[in-house]
Amino acid sequence: MRFVVTLSVSVLAAVSLLSGCKATTVPGAPPAGPVAPGPMSPAAAQQMLDQLPIKGRAPMTGYSRDQFGEAWTDDNNAPDGHNHCDTRNDILRRDLVDITPATGCQVTSGTLHDPYTGKTITFTRGAKSTVVQIDHMVPLGDAWQTGAQQLPADRRRDLANDPRNLQAVDGPTNEQKGDGDAATWLPPQKSYRCTYVERQVEVKSVYGLWVTQAEHDAIAGILHNC
Repeated sequence: MRFVVTLSVSVLAAVSLLSGCKATTVPGAPPAGPVAPGPMSPAAAQQMLDQLPIKGRAPMTGYSRDQFGEAWTDDNNAPDGHNHCDTRNDILRRDLVDITPATGCQVTSGTLHDPYTGKTITFTRGAKSTVVQIDHMVPLGDAWQTGAQQLPADRRRDLANDPRNLQAVDGPTNEQKGDGDAATWLPPQKSYRCTYVERQVEVKSVYGLWVTQAEHDAIAGILHNC
């Protein structure tokens, strides 16, 4: 009986050790993808919106994408930073379904159920991979004009890579949006607009950004009907 107990403990220890190794040392095994932001109630979003300063836009003077650090760098302190996968592939793994991973983190194919348009889009890495793009829900140009230029460089880098501010979407629709805020652009699919502005409000709150009066009123109007 003693021999059986000892053997069982040894086997369990070996299995535990092997399980731990698998999680950290198997070549090409990416970490789990980021978890989508949880839903926020319209009332909570409205309360958060009411606490944001209302100001006019600062000039775009000095703006460039480089002001927000290297694009899609994993070297950031936002949620899921330093997980050994670049931010773009983190978001593709989070938002696409039926994905085919390549070596490591890179997503080679998958399907996007686009929240902005309602379309189902097939993503294949290559010449046409821009059919799916990663949108900054609070655009970086808008962020620059509403407080981000006053942030330290590392905080701007976090803003650009924060999964709460990122969403895989239809590429042409993202290009139409540009740097528009909620007063000038909203997702064509109306059923997603509540989630869209709620996430914008959360990001602006987390990073100490402000809203314009027109932006505030547009967001409040959406939340009122959620």
